[in-house]
Amino acid sequence: MTNTTTTHAIDLSDQTAVVDTWLAAYTEPDAGRRAQLIAQTWSTDGYLADPPFDGTGHEALSGLADVVLTHYAGHTFRRTTAVDAHHEFARYGWELVGPDGTVSAAGTDFVTFAPDGKLARTVGFFGPLEA
Repeated sequence: MTNTTTTHAIDLSDQTAVVDTWLAAYTEPDAGRRAQLIAQTWSTDGYLADPPFDGTGHEALSGLADVVLTHYAGHTFRRTTAVDAHHEFARYGWELVGPDGTVSAAGTDFVTFAPDGKLARTVGFFGPLEA
């Protein structure tokens, strides 16, 4: 058995900034601005899986954001926890908040960062973790 060690020199403050920028991008109504934010935070072949959909690549990620915006116009995502990270992996809590402050959804994302610090993979779960 071979033991391979991979080191990603990614600073936690950088990871937090990437996560926060991605959350802003997910509900950015201006498609051009959203595309810029996605390019800034995601690898070109990045993969997102959120119930009930998934997508790979910048164009697909923007399309998934369009679906969210169709159902939750005026809403924004906000991170509700610190970004808890080790190696190239991280997790954080989030809420989808309406213009009036009402929380429409909440959950946890688990992410993998690429060596360049961009998101490579995100898997989202809705709701609290049940016992």
